[in-house]
Amino acid sequence: MFPKGYVFSHKDGQSGYLPHTLSQQRRTEAHLNVTNFIGPPMNIPFLIPTCQWTQVEQPDGRNRKRRRDKQTESDLKRQRFGSPAPLSRPSKNANFTPQPATGPVSSREMGNSYSCVPTCSSAASKTGGCVPPLREGSQQSTFQPSSVNDKLSQQILELFQAYEQQNEDLEKKERCRAALQRDIQTIFPCAQVFLTGSSLNGFGSRSSDADLCLVTEEGTVNRKDAVYVLNLVRKLLYKLSYIESPKLIRAKVPILKFRDRVSGVEFDLNFNNTVGIRNTFLLRTYAYVEKRVRPIILVIKKWASHHRINDASRGTLSSYTLVLMVLHYLQTLPEPVIPCLQMDYPECFNCKMDIHLVPSGPSNIPAFVSKNQSSLGDLLLDFLKYYATVFKWDEHVISVRQARTLPKTSWREWRDKFICVEEPFDRTNTARAVHNKIKFEAIKAEFMKSYQVLQLRKDLNFILPLKNAKPKR
Repeated sequence: MFPKGYVFSHKDGQSGYLPHTLSQQRRTEAHLNVTNFIGPPMNIPFLIPTCQWTQVEQPDGRNRKRRRDKQTESDLKRQRFGSPAPLSRPSKNANFTPQPATGPVSSREMGNSYSCVPTCSSAASKTGGCVPPLREGSQQSTFQPSSVNDKLSQQILELFQAYEQQNEDLEKKERCRAALQRDIQTIFPCAQVFLTGSSLNGFGSRSSDADLCLVTEEGTVNRKDAVYVLNLVRKLLYKLSYIESPKLIRAKVPILKFRDRVSGVEFDLNFNNTVGIRNTFLLRTYAYVEKRVRPIILVIKKWASHHRINDASRGTLSSYTLVLMVLHYLQTLPEPVIPCLQMDYPECFNCKMDIHLVPSGPSNIPAFVSKNQSSLGDLLLDFLKYYATVFKWDEHVISVRQARTLPKTSWREWRDKFICVEEPFDRTNTARAVHNKIKFEAIKAEFMKSYQVLQLRKDLNFILPLKNAKPKR
């Protein structure tokens, strides 16, 4: 499964995003610089402190268990997922020991020194594009007067400003991610932990949970391997003083859920779901390419949650699906509010780009200047109208990748599905959780009802009571 160790190398030399003249060590260091965004600004392939490949020392013969003649399946799996091998020369499975670090930090030591983990720095230099550096969470945006020139638009903006994730919220999550990565590296030296999802894509709120992706080697893994790795991590988490309530969910895509005792943030950790890293930075670019995108999406997510149609575990729409639905609507207006990033900047969102280069891929994409000057209120109302009266659920597939609807064919991803929303990278159906006709009809009914009420009242309180809209944290 993982024949090349943990370095995410170019596939057959076809990916031209990092020169082949760089050594394996330099490329690995570039990866670490991006995934852990603590400290000064980092540019690929800027190097972190020199690292050294060290041979694993063999223990002496005293107090040593007799080696078994045959290896069990568990032994073989443990070796596959990063256990160092004692070789006379550096190998792909050798220990990767940072210098001048004094050595791996034990779980107990890490738990006791959690508060000493460096925090995100807000002093990072700006890039040339519209997307802010990773060290910066929310930004106070100024809107054109035409965007907030009515009561409904003002309500949307006020709700967004009350709920949007703040820098300190992102910092809490990053502190836990950094501490957790160091601890996981005591059992998987090659592992990296990425913060993904709404916490980083620009659409998170103050109460948002955090998604993490544990990566050992880019590529797909089967469910059995994912459960095995996450179960080992679960056993580790029980020993960490800053983690509580670890629970392994053995779903189709296994998830390890736990809570950060220090910040109170709930985390979901998956294994090797690298498409989640790619779509995080695609959505992050959409979030900042036009200032009206983030307020509209946050309010729509709150609206859907209020009406109980925003829970994939209960057969309704996931937040990711809702975001894609909003982006599709904004792309396909007669005068688009946002561009099609994957068509306009294919080199920045190439699905074959090495995963450690993904965060820096869209860093220089400029803001989009739209001819559409509709207010936030008009965009919300027209969004509800589009899915209530225009979009043909039984005929069309939503594609943000191509900024249009695709015909609903008999392909297995669309066959017998009530709602079809294309994942921009792996092209699966993100709305497959909606598999019950009653739930599907309830979703459509909410769009129609809210559209009719909002068209008449022009007041957000009638579809999303603002008095109940108070951030949890």
